Amino acid sequence: MSLFKPYRFYSKAEIECKANDLLSEMECKPNFAPKWPFDASLVADFLDLGVVWDFIAPDDMGPIAARILPSVRLVEINEEILNKPPGFQQSTIAHEIGHWILHINHLEVDGTIKQLELDFNFEPASDSQPFVCRSSENFSKIQSIEWQAQYFASCLLMPRMILQEKCQDRDLTKWPNLYEIAEELGVTISNLNHRLKDLGLIHIPQGTREIYLGSPVPEGQMQLFAQQ
Repeated sequence: MSLFKPYRFYSKAEIECKANDLLSEMECKPNFAPKWPFDASLVADFLDLGVVWDFIAPDDMGPIAARILPSVRLVEINEEILNKPPGFQQSTIAHEIGHWILHINHLEVDGTIKQLELDFNFEPASDSQPFVCRSSENFSKIQSIEWQAQYFASCLLMPRMILQEKCQDRDLTKWPNLYEIAEELGVTISNLNHRLKDLGLIHIPQGTREIYLGSPVPEGQMQLFAQQ
């Protein structure tokens, strides 16, 4: 068997459920109970994953922000992102945890298989080679795997109930309020906006800075309303 699970589709609901289950397990351990602003490295500690910051040289496809070395239970983060906002660093760690939960075969992790590397973009080659994929024919699969890990990170860093608490009695159409919420959650303003939009709480028309409550009205419905 491989250290890496075969590709499969995960729905948003499944991914959010897995993130919530992990947070619930942590709540049962006083030393690991999640607090906000969120520290994703606490989740790594809970999962017995090491997190190290080191220089990761770019390859012929460009920079590598982070990778997982499954057989030694290690998440390696490129030290060059230390100059990024703290929320970006938390998102990177949470993204790798998403890969760990969704894409790593934990039953094989502690075996004798040679150490493999998991970059942001990957597919299994052989158990003696790095787990890396940039094949154009599998591009849609790569995108899906990366989306799964990032959506998991979003749900982990911004659980629905916590986010609703932070948003309560705040005008979400005001940028200062959004920046305050992002700081309280320990995430970037971009990640917060994506999460709020995904939950249908706000929408921001492309190319503008205007914020509106709720989901955008589909173009077809807008034309229908205009005709009435």
